[in-house]
Amino acid sequence: MENNSLSRALFDPVDSQLKLDWPARQKICVGIAKGLAFLHEESTLKIVHRDIKSTNVLLDRDLNPKISDFGLAKLDEEENTHISTRIAGTMPSCYNREGI
Repeated sequence: MENNSLSRALFDPVDSQLKLDWPARQKICVGIAKGLAFLHEESTLKIVHRDIKSTNVLLDRDLNPKISDFGLAKLDEEENTHISTRIAGTMPSCYNREGI
């Protein structure tokens, strides 16, 4: 993607970060929410991503977010009514081993 990941846009050294004003940030957040809503509700296959984080959101030339890395995704089957409490995903790099 032209603008790499949301993580790089937010957390790279200041001189190489994208300049994201509040309207751009809101556009990115709403785009991610719409993408997840599509995967959960509108898609023929209901998909639960299970690893949403800034490194898994890519930004195109116009700062439209694209959800990536479906390695931990699961299909949500309608007849599957149990609630999974198992933790999945990768720990963000900002957390240490104690979760702080």
